[in-house]
Amino acid sequence: MRNRPDNHLYYGDNLQVLREHIADASVDLIYLDPPFNSNANYNILFKSPGGTGADAQIEAFEDTWRWNDAAEDAFDQVARSGHGAAFELLRAMRGFLGDSDMMAYLAMMAIRLVELHRVLKSTGSLYLHCDPTASHYLKLLLDGVFGADRYLNEIVWKRTSSHNSARRWGPIHDILLFYARSPGFVWNKVFGDYDADYLQRYYRHVDAEGRRFRLSDLTGSGTRNGESGRAWGGFDPTAYGRHWAIPTDVKEQFPDQGLSPHQWLELFDGEGLVTTAGEGTVWPHVRRYLDRAKGMAAQDIILDIPPLSARHAERLGYPTQKPVALLERIIAASSNEGDVVLDPFCGCGTAVHAAQKLGRHWIGIDVTHLAISLIEKRMQAAFPDASFTVEGTPKDLASADDLARRDKYQFQWWAVSMVDAVPYGGKKKGADGGVDGLIYFKPDGKRTEKAIVSVKGGDGVGVGMIRDLHSAMTRERAPIGIFVTRTAPTGPMLKEAAAVGRFEDGFGRTYPRLQILTIAELFAGRKPEIPYPDPGLAFRRPAREDTGRQGALL
Repeated sequence: MRNRPDNHLYYGDNLQVLREHIADASVDLIYLDPPFNSNANYNILFKSPGGTGADAQIEAFEDTWRWNDAAEDAFDQVARSGHGAAFELLRAMRGFLGDSDMMAYLAMMAIRLVELHRVLKSTGSLYLHCDPTASHYLKLLLDGVFGADRYLNEIVWKRTSSHNSARRWGPIHDILLFYARSPGFVWNKVFGDYDADYLQRYYRHVDAEGRRFRLSDLTGSGTRNGESGRAWGGFDPTAYGRHWAIPTDVKEQFPDQGLSPHQWLELFDGEGLVTTAGEGTVWPHVRRYLDRAKGMAAQDIILDIPPLSARHAERLGYPTQKPVALLERIIAASSNEGDVVLDPFCGCGTAVHAAQKLGRHWIGIDVTHLAISLIEKRMQAAFPDASFTVEGTPKDLASADDLARRDKYQFQWWAVSMVDAVPYGGKKKGADGGVDGLIYFKPDGKRTEKAIVSVKGGDGVGVGMIRDLHSAMTRERAPIGIFVTRTAPTGPMLKEAAAVGRFEDGFGRTYPRLQILTIAELFAGRKPEIPYPDPGLAFRRPAREDTGRQGALL
């Protein structure tokens, strides 16, 4: 029932997955980037190869919430959860917000935060990525679930360079709320590069060997008794109302940390790092060389990680996709190699990608097959030797039948992924023109053609569906059509498909123009007969990562 120490991708409602599969105190770090209640629908864009037709946009998720029975049930579950403070906050919010869309969002989030708190280890921490639309409400909920004393930071990430708003300041940032399970949380100091202005302003000195350095005062304000107040090297700090105070970031450059103030001064002097500086009164300073510095310690305003744009190779076309560098910084700071990272709203998989890259175990959960399929392909492309399981997707006919009955569109997206096709169309009836997916291929290794995919998950199929697919092939100028069906085709269907004829690739090889594949055949390993299919044209794939640890997590 509970998770094992390896990597897992789950399809399903994260609340159900958390309860059924994730053990108490089993996760080291949680990152979640849930919908923001923006009242918008988000599409994933699949770019069409040049000259083959229009780009395809598929609705990835609806960020629209309504107060309904599910929201009422979530509210009641928080009441029964044992998190009294969280429920009191939620009840107060309901008194203020009423049964509104925002209240529905907060109720659904609250019960999930309760479960995330349960699965987090005592040394673990959580980052909730949101925008200012609901961040103030979510912070209160986190205070209720974790305790106000477990709040650590409100991190600001500049997510875009500018935004033109007619009657308010341009909204250009996201918020990351950082909470710990206990005072003993894991923390690794992380560093970034200094920017040019900082270097010019502070590291403005250069020694005879061309090494750039800055000067730091070795004293602090106020007098002290003991060694830190006694004279050294002919300088008495007490006489100036000061005491010896060694900068922490200078100490961190040396292996021995247990030195007294005078021992530190002797160490610096022995390495030629002590010099005198000041205006009027001259007293000792220490040279801090740039080539010995670790960089700029990460701050709670992140300006050095830009948002993804079309020019970034890692961009997959998924809405709200975050840069891998942002997740790497979070994971490096708040977990250690071999720890377990959980993303319960994993979308296109940036958090699990970063976790794999940094040698962590990971668990990803998403409620759409579209996202799960995208993550599978992303991880296989970036980490060919990585091992992970995919849970919740159909593994046999019974589970495929169950999915088809529960959600025809999730079944459709899953079936399309089984033949390595690009999803096409949407949930509006007739919007896809009978086309559910596209497979791009190069019959002669040069020009790009497409096969169109039609998926039928119902109990009854007939010859009219084959004729409809043939008509769509003609309309779309597609030389090949793939008919995927949950139920076995009839004899007239097979005869109609054969009558469409065969396609020649230019090298003397021929392929059926209209092919019928059953779900059972796909489970058995059968694939469409297509010359030189190019899976790289189906999903934009990231570059292969060279971590030196691929496959080493299991």
